[in-house]
Amino acid sequence: MRRVIFTQKGGVGKTSLACNLAAISAHRGYRTLVVDLDPQGNASEYLLGKPTSSLGATIETFFEQTLTINPFGKKETTELIHETPHSLLSVLPSSPNLDYLATKLEARQKLYKLRDALDSLGSRFDRVYIDTPPALGFFSRAGLIAADRCLIPFDCDEFSRQALYAVRATIDEIRDDHNRSLSLEGIVVNQYNTQAKHPAQLLTTLEDEGMPILPWRVGSSVKMKESHQAHLPLVHFAPTHALTTQLVALHDGLDASRRKDATVRA
Repeated sequence: MRRVIFTQKGGVGKTSLACNLAAISAHRGYRTLVVDLDPQGNASEYLLGKPTSSLGATIETFFEQTLTINPFGKKETTELIHETPHSLLSVLPSSPNLDYLATKLEARQKLYKLRDALDSLGSRFDRVYIDTPPALGFFSRAGLIAADRCLIPFDCDEFSRQALYAVRATIDEIRDDHNRSLSLEGIVVNQYNTQAKHPAQLLTTLEDEGMPILPWRVGSSVKMKESHQAHLPLVHFAPTHALTTQLVALHDGLDASRRKDATVRA
């Protein structure tokens, strides 16, 4: 299973969601890989506890290698993967230099290279989570092409609502033109405020419009920021906290839905 967390708006908790779902997956006993495509490298630093500039080989190395025909000295994808301090959880880390590579990669039509690299890993990982930049560009497209499932984080903001329509159109376009196996799992309501009326009203409107709003809600808490500072996903930092419980419910609910879908198709 390869799940991409994608949105075209920043500040909706995309990276926190990707990292914490991945950590729960590993905690559940699945060999899990996080692919960090965001040049900011927040997912990498959150899970590895160190800046990407100190990591040596990163996903930048992989993409640079796709631009050369020299077969000697190339690193295998497995050599670019870093183990986290947490059992069964690994990261293919980002680099701040990704932005400089995007134009070259796009011009050379390298959109499928990430998918090929993940294919080459075979059965090494049970789950792959792909964290994308908060904008539609080369790396977001590459992530969508490499995945088979997509989650859209949504923070019940009017600007986020407008972005939803563009995100759905992008996913449809990627599916039609590049990746027929890509499915939209649904919209994750993140940073949800149960005390405010507007979020509930907004969700009702979106559901009436046929938007695939998932039934699990993820709230907001200072514990998330504290976990960032500690470089510990919540399942390790605060395993009994309400926010952790909500994330676990989301993870397990998605897993149950995935198994049900597989049974129906069989």
